[in-house]
Amino acid sequence: MPEFDVDLFVIGAGSGGVRAARIAASYGARVTVAEEFRVGGTCVIRGCVPKKLMVYASRFADDFADAEGFGWTVQKPVFDWPTLIANKDREIARLEAAYTTTLERYKVNLVKERAVIEDRHTLRLASGAKVTAKTILVATGGRPYHGAAIAGIEHVISSNEVFHLKQQPRHIVIQGGGYIAVEFAGVFRGLGSEVTLVYRGENILRGFDDDLRAHLRSEMERRGIKIVTKQTVTAVEKVDHGYDVALSDNTQIMADLVMFATGRHPNVEGLGLEKVGVEFDARSGIDVDEHSRTCVENIYAVGDVTNRINLTPVAIREGHAFADTVFGKKPTKVDHTNVPSAVFSEPELGVIGLTEADAVKSLGKVDIYKTSFRPMKATLSGRDTRVFMKLVVDATTDRVVGCHIASPDAGEMIQLVAVAIRMGATKADFDATMAVHPTAAEELVTMREPAVRHTGSAAQ
Repeated sequence: MPEFDVDLFVIGAGSGGVRAARIAASYGARVTVAEEFRVGGTCVIRGCVPKKLMVYASRFADDFADAEGFGWTVQKPVFDWPTLIANKDREIARLEAAYTTTLERYKVNLVKERAVIEDRHTLRLASGAKVTAKTILVATGGRPYHGAAIAGIEHVISSNEVFHLKQQPRHIVIQGGGYIAVEFAGVFRGLGSEVTLVYRGENILRGFDDDLRAHLRSEMERRGIKIVTKQTVTAVEKVDHGYDVALSDNTQIMADLVMFATGRHPNVEGLGLEKVGVEFDARSGIDVDEHSRTCVENIYAVGDVTNRINLTPVAIREGHAFADTVFGKKPTKVDHTNVPSAVFSEPELGVIGLTEADAVKSLGKVDIYKTSFRPMKATLSGRDTRVFMKLVVDATTDRVVGCHIASPDAGEMIQLVAVAIRMGATKADFDATMAVHPTAAEELVTMREPAVRHTGSAAQ
């Protein structure tokens, strides 16, 4: 008889957990996955996938308006929120079924229950059943975090609930300045809602390149989004005609809906991790080594629950590397440097590598190439918008160490730029690459003179 019921028990059927389970099973491991909500995790069920569908919906308003400049006569469009939500729900259900089918195809046992760690090799299911496992993988992702409690916090929704609203708000107040906040500000504004974005910091998207942050804020405000910085929501009161939202400067805002997008915390509570001695890092993520192993030899963790880089492709890569290492006898480390990402704001952002400030701090001698221009489509549509692009170059080696784009399809562009940067492309390589004309992306290979040159002490 086997010493354990299964070779691998995965807690959480999100992107990282499903990939780890599938690859481990392909190596012949007996695998069980426990999921207490829905298969697919945050990204598929209540994150990047449904959000991107809503982003698409919000952009049609611009397309209808722009068409007139190209000779089209379009009747006044009418948007129906329930139709969008119903169609979105149907697509998410399809994807969940596809994930489930994948697990079945690889003969992974799926239990739709909560699992808690009893000891290093034992898990207890919500039904009371116990399962023993040689190896345990925690892939429970993250959860929304509202910050300190305020009066009326029970009236505030998170990004979890936003996908299931029965009706579209006429005016929404969103607190936060990160990915989720700016993306949903753009979604609701594009669909016709009045939007107020409240953020405690100096400017939105802390940690991004300062020029990119400034450009996005300008574009968002141009689209009619009211951005209030250096303030916080201090109270939310339910009144007859909506919500009375109080800010820290004592101003009041009336809104139909209040959403907080103030960050996410690793989803680790109540899993029994402390009982078996699993340690956490300073940001409450499960502390793991380069192979995603915790301090408990047979317990691993991947994805947002580790609070390394909280992006779906990173979780998938970590899950795959874990399975290769533990079950495929192919020790694999995940390189967390130069990870590209996109923000599906309006305009869309694509970024990779160092910001200008970080490059100056770590490299000293840095050349900055940047451009801002009116996109070709806007010349006939008459839309008041601009594209922004920036390359950060190590002046000593000529390597391109950062790229920051605000443009339609910036996410598509940055994926391919990431290949070049990962291969160590120099600015000379970019310069030697033939442009594709007429495109916005050609500007990435036609910028010749640095706009700023940092010499190691001060900019010239």
